[in-house]
Amino acid sequence: MEIIPAIDIRGGRCVRLVQGDYDRETVFDDDPVAVARRWAAAGAGRIHVVDLDGAREGRQANWEIVRAIVRAVDCPVQTGGGVRDIETLRATLEGGVDRVIVGTAAVKDAEFLRRAVAEAPDRLIVGVDVRDDRVGVEGWRETTDLDVIEFTEQLAELGVRRILSTDIGRDGVTDGPNVELYRRLMAATSAAAPGTGQAMAVIASGGVTTLGDITALAETGVESVVIGRALLAGDITLGEAGAAAGAATAARGAG
Repeated sequence: MEIIPAIDIRGGRCVRLVQGDYDRETVFDDDPVAVARRWAAAGAGRIHVVDLDGAREGRQANWEIVRAIVRAVDCPVQTGGGVRDIETLRATLEGGVDRVIVGTAAVKDAEFLRRAVAEAPDRLIVGVDVRDDRVGVEGWRETTDLDVIEFTEQLAELGVRRILSTDIGRDGVTDGPNVELYRRLMAATSAAAPGTGQAMAVIASGGVTTLGDITALAETGVESVVIGRALLAGDITLGEAGAAAGAATAARGAG
């Protein structure tokens, strides 16, 4: 299981929100590019960058900073926030980003989702944000009537190869990740694509605070986990997180 450090950008700064609430913000650094360089120097194999302003406004608002991060580090960068049309998806990939995350548009615009899957099947991540088992959109300010498991199964049937799922209620707090959610998602993705030889990959996000949380997530079989506040606050280090993930993944394989 891969550990992916997160950089959330709002107003040009590296911040973290509590449960997606824009009024509950902690600023960790005024220079997101410097944060990315630190993660890369610490051994990050990939960096997760979210344009919070873009997610809220429906258009990329911090693209120049994202592009600067891509240029500043050697590891792949995945980004999301404000990608609502094919032209923006293409431009983001052409700008050097390795993977693009789409959320609101994937939920609300079926034709866009179909085109995005065809355009970049291996470089597309669909964000499946969850509040009380329902899918959240519009920078987590709205909750739809879509059941998270049913929606995930629909994505698998459409050919989506990777999702990023965040339990909104756990994001930015210290309650631990929603491990049961990821168990259910892993079961759903495996069942939704029989005979393909490869289940849809799941990236977990939200609530990771301890090394035990990482071990618990690795045991579910998720591909990777995005960690923000715990790394930024120094509660755990990237090296410790990677070691815990490696040990848990090895133990799961041996079992």
